[in-house]
Amino acid sequence: MIAVFVGMLIYFLTFEISGKSEVITNPLNNRTQNMEQTVFKGDVISSDNVVIATTQNAEDGTEYRLYPFGSLFAHTLGYTPMGGAGLEDSQKIKLLTSHNTFLHQLTAELLNQKIRGDTLHVTLSYALQSYCYDQLGGRNGTIIVMEPKTGKILAMVSCPDFDPSSIEEQWSSIVSPENTTGNLMNRGSQGLYAPGSTFKMITLLEYVRENPATWRDFSYNCSGSYEVEGTVIGCHEGHAHGVVDAYGALTLSCNGAFVEMSQSLDPVSWRELCEDFGYNQGFSMDVQYKKSRFSLTEDATAWDLAQASIGQGTTVTTPLLNTMITSAIANNGIMMKPYLVDSFTSDDKTYESVTQPVVLKQCITASEAAFLTQGMEYVVKDGSGYRAGSSFAQVAGKTGSAQYSSEAGRYHAWFTGFAPSDDPQIAVTVLIEGGGSGGEVAAPIAGNIFNYYFALQQSK
Repeated sequence: MIAVFVGMLIYFLTFEISGKSEVITNPLNNRTQNMEQTVFKGDVISSDNVVIATTQNAEDGTEYRLYPFGSLFAHTLGYTPMGGAGLEDSQKIKLLTSHNTFLHQLTAELLNQKIRGDTLHVTLSYALQSYCYDQLGGRNGTIIVMEPKTGKILAMVSCPDFDPSSIEEQWSSIVSPENTTGNLMNRGSQGLYAPGSTFKMITLLEYVRENPATWRDFSYNCSGSYEVEGTVIGCHEGHAHGVVDAYGALTLSCNGAFVEMSQSLDPVSWRELCEDFGYNQGFSMDVQYKKSRFSLTEDATAWDLAQASIGQGTTVTTPLLNTMITSAIANNGIMMKPYLVDSFTSDDKTYESVTQPVVLKQCITASEAAFLTQGMEYVVKDGSGYRAGSSFAQVAGKTGSAQYSSEAGRYHAWFTGFAPSDDPQIAVTVLIEGGGSGGEVAAPIAGNIFNYYFALQQSK
């Protein structure tokens, strides 16, 4: 009997800690349908107090979920029917739970009235989300803005998108084989892309770690190309950078210099550094998230090392992880868990539950973070990322032009960076699919976002 009792106790504790959420949110569980009989699903409100999702009654008395801004928050808010997605799915139990006072709930029950569920306050800013959406301009890709010190996601836009208000009507066309746009996918947290030259920050740090006494002596004379195992790797558009040192290689994003560095690197140690930065790792989040991959092993060839050094080959990342890495560099090497749920409050304002920032890990040392920050400053001051500069603050960042096809000129355009570099407030990552040069396409967008954000802060 004691063994049975202890076994049941362990089961119930395990269920409460890790199993309850999965059961409650299972689409076969009728609990949410039962809750909807007595509770209006709560509103969702942006950080600047704009209602971005609410429940209303149609003329015939039926309830429907209204998204006043259409597709603007589509991939973060998600939707409820057709299996559900996004915050509407992951937070549905809380949105259908009321923490109003007992008297308030009793009065509603006696009057046979529904009560309104708790209100979800998200970290997303309506103003910043709108601006980023406009900057994306309908192009396929994503933009993410995050606070490095907390992990709050201030904006996350993804295109192509959809209108969550009419998801049921659109469903058959969205999931049809003819639709190859992937508009249900949140490119920020689920899209996997070669990181291109944004990965060179990790390559440089690994080189410095393996050569602590001599890395300052690194020198490479770039002619515009580098041959590895009979195959030529060129610098972007064949630029010959001349003689560069370690910082110069990062500033000018010289492929040849990084391939040269890679040939002496230990692939196992390199992979461990990447995993410290979040590659090959998963974590729970308010929206769906895919693991980024770095797959070098101890038997990696010279070609494998070369491709990895410039963020190509088998290495792929989500734009969200790139933002997290950039934020960790900005935050003295500390990576924060990204989040969208800021708080829940009851309809009568008597209850509040606030999300506390969570440290995921100390990825690198503070001195290593300062070293990379200085290199990223050079990129924006004097190098490939100069178009990301802001009139309000010094930006530190890195561009990337990630080749995704053997055809000439097929590049995804990247920029990831933060500002101010000496007291980081925001990190910004821009990815434009097929955009071309990161310095020419993604960097100016990031610069506009930095300027908009700091101008907005000054106006408050």
